[in-house]
Amino acid sequence: MFGLTKENLKSSALFILYIMLLPCFSWSTNATELVSPSSLIIKAKGMLDVRNAKIVSPATLIIKNGNIESINPDVLPKNLAIIDLSSQILLPGLIDTHTHITSDYFTGDDWTTAIAKQTAADWALQGVKFSRDVLDAGFTTIRDLGAQPGFPDVALMKAINAGYVDGPDIWPAGHAISMTGGHCDWTGYAPGIAELGPKSGIADGVVEVMKAVRYQAKYGVKVIKVCATGGVFSFSQNAEIGAQQYTLDELKVIVREAHKLGLKVAAHAHGTKGINAAVIAGVDSIEHGSILTEKSIKLMKERGTYLVPQTYLNEFELPPETPAATVAKSNYLKPLVVNSLTLAYKGGVKMAFGSDNGVFPHVNTALEFESLIRHGITAADALRMATIFAADLLGVEDRGELASGKRADIIAVQSNPLENISAMKSVTFVMKQGVVYKQ
Repeated sequence: MFGLTKENLKSSALFILYIMLLPCFSWSTNATELVSPSSLIIKAKGMLDVRNAKIVSPATLIIKNGNIESINPDVLPKNLAIIDLSSQILLPGLIDTHTHITSDYFTGDDWTTAIAKQTAADWALQGVKFSRDVLDAGFTTIRDLGAQPGFPDVALMKAINAGYVDGPDIWPAGHAISMTGGHCDWTGYAPGIAELGPKSGIADGVVEVMKAVRYQAKYGVKVIKVCATGGVFSFSQNAEIGAQQYTLDELKVIVREAHKLGLKVAAHAHGTKGINAAVIAGVDSIEHGSILTEKSIKLMKERGTYLVPQTYLNEFELPPETPAATVAKSNYLKPLVVNSLTLAYKGGVKMAFGSDNGVFPHVNTALEFESLIRHGITAADALRMATIFAADLLGVEDRGELASGKRADIIAVQSNPLENISAMKSVTFVMKQGVVYKQ
């Protein structure tokens, strides 16, 4: 097209540079993501003040270098790109503290045999899709409590942090720690098949559980998950759902080692004895907490232990191919879960949002909000559970609310969720650390 002169080469180079930089300042016509400039303005109909449970209207946010610089300033900066959301309500990016982001229990291979058919690479690659699903649903931070060998959730976290794939910030647990034959041990096979040890989280006695925690930390987990009781979707064939599976001494060592390494501990626990033992041992959260008593509530309040309930899971209709033992356990727990949630909420136990997605489709994560409301939680508290309360459980102060100095993790919905919690099912805008992923 051009003769190869110095001037034409210079012009061509400048044109190529212009094309390379253009996405930094404008919307792409064939992609949903905006590579944001360092500063921009968001204008919206209003924004949710989660602490005070009210809508501040209108709302104008100045975003700079991935953070919220100011809200509703008297004077707007000049020459900044403007994102116009004037018909929508802004919320802080949501936080789900109980996910299985690399799992999909009801499509593909049978979950009861997945350990024998799939690898860590399979699970990590599944997680690429599921991460985008939950990000599109407005969840900009998640805590993953998957139990798969090979650290697929850690690999996914690193890929997202490096910018290779899109997804929320992840707090991965790596391998759940379980006793041999316990809830998170993949058993039911012939001897010699899928027999795992402390490096894969299967540990017995104080020495082995200590090694298991240290090994998880070595490879980059950000939270330790321990299976303190049996469960519903048990990989173990003979684990009773509420039976305590670790002694108090073992649980104390797990907590001691994790806290020493700066990691919090999430305890899968359905039965009362296992719940109480885990709380006494010092875990940071009880996952499920299906059979709570007044004593459990007292212990949790004394120690500041969080409850992470999964209420939608209690309503989710299991597919017809679900093993009969799993269906029986689920049906047994249904009324107990409702009673425990009511007891904890009225008793003032701290609670954070947790969906347990992966057991049901990741795209349906936001259905947990409606379920919480059906079970007596106010809309304000349900939203706090997924924002400021969840951030507190994670131990971070840089997210969870729309305020100056916080990360620019921002989503938008079409109506006031305090009045219509169903709005949370249709997130229209997603920004994570100043970058727009959905518009």
